[in-house]
This record gives sequence, C-alpha cells and structure tokens, in this order.
Amino acid sequence: MCKLLNIPRNSYYYESNREVRDETELEKLIIVSFKNSRNNYGTRKIKQEMKNLGHQVSRRRIGRIIRELGLISNYTKAHYKVKKAKCNEECVENIVNREFSERKEYDVAISDLTYVRVGGKWHYICLIVDLFNREIIGYSVGPHKDAALVLEAFRSIKVSLKKITIFHTDRGSEFKNEAIDTLLKTFEITRSLSAKGTPYDNEKEFVYQKQFNSLNELRILLADYVHWHNFIRLHGSIGYMPPEKYRLVSSF
Repeated sequence: MCKLLNIPRNSYYYESNREVRDETELEKLIIVSFKNSRNNYGTRKIKQEMKNLGHQVSRRRIGRIIRELGLISNYTKAHYKVKKAKCNEECVENIVNREFSERKEYDVAISDLTYVRVGGKWHYICLIVDLFNREIIGYSVGPHKDAALVLEAFRSIKVSLKKITIFHTDRGSEFKNEAIDTLLKTFEITRSLSAKGTPYDNEKEFVYQKQFNSLNELRILLADYVHWHNFIRLHGSIGYMPPEKYRLVSSF
C-alpha cells in the first residue's frame, strides 16, 4: 500500500504510533477529568473539559473510552430507596412550575433533603440552591428530618434572606410547619410547592460516594463538596461554568 501511494514505509509507522500516543494521552486526560469530577461527569461535561484543554473529541468517542476504562459514574450505581413520608396536601401554587432556567439572582431558592448513611444509621442533608446559577447557598446535616434541619440550612446562607423572593420545595412535612411559616413570613418570602410526587431533583452526587463514620466527618466532607460544587463543577444549564464564575460573569 505504501508503494502504491508512493509513501515511505517509515511515515506509515510514525502515523500509526502517533495515533496510539494520542489515544493514550486522551485516555489519561479523560481519567483525570472523571476523577476530578469525583466520578460524576458524563460525556457532555468531559467533552467540555476536553474542549477547554484544546481537544475536539466527540461524545461517542469519550463514551467508548469511558466504557473501555471501566469508569462508572455515581449516577449509574444502584442506591437504597427509603420509603417516602407522608406529604402535606396544602393548596399552595407551584409558582416555579419547573421553569428552572433564566432566573434572576436569588429570585428562587429551591430546597430538598437527601438521605445518607452515617455509622450505619440514616442521617439527612438539606441543601438550598439558588436557581440563578445552581449555587448551593445554604446547607445543613443532622440525624433528624425536620424543620430544625431546614432552619439550620437557612442560617448558613451568607446573604440577607430578604433577597430571596420564592422558596420552592416538595411537599415534605419538614417544609410545612409553624417554624418555616414564621421564617418565610418574617423575610417576606413566597412559598411554592411542587406537584405531589415530583420534587426538584437536587444535586445528590456527594451522597452516593460513600458511607460516613461520624457526623463530624460528614460535615467536613460536605463543606468540601459544596466548595467544589460552587467553584469548580461545570453546570450544563449555565453554559458549562461553575456557579461562582457564572455569578461573576453575569454581574458585568
């Protein structure tokens, strides 16, 4: 074939070896991207990371490499499903109505609770997210799924609660009680409830990674995850930027 195409044989071997080298380097970059994402990124975000590094790679090729390397995302693992508690039937309008995009800063704060194992027992994480840039603005952990956990998450928010216009949650009883009602009334925050059985699917990547030995360990690692989520993690809904960068860019 080289003789037919009038190409030196050593050129063929050089190109063949270069393809192998390129594939090996790409595999290394994909492994680093996947591991740095804490085993969360899929082909879309890895493709964006490769683009940021100057490599144009298709999602199909990335997917093939991921499968060949045996990289398994946290989202593909089976997880224990906890029986849902009774939900409140209050006639509160779903103001957000699953319109999660193009929201103003602090226009909608959305919250959800996640189950996690600590020392063999169930504990709970409450996250409060600003829909404007998907930033986790408040969070808390504890052994009980109640209003106190939600209030602690509100207390961790660094900005004035008066900036929040709408608080959107599912219909869990921990979000509907006198303590939460008083807080929302005090800071003039409008309540919005999702349709029964369809809460917003909040970020749960952190929970699926491991079991925790103590509540203190959970607090430390959750704080680390929140920093990664807000400053490093790429979010497709905001142009594949980290939340803090998106907030900064949008302020100009």
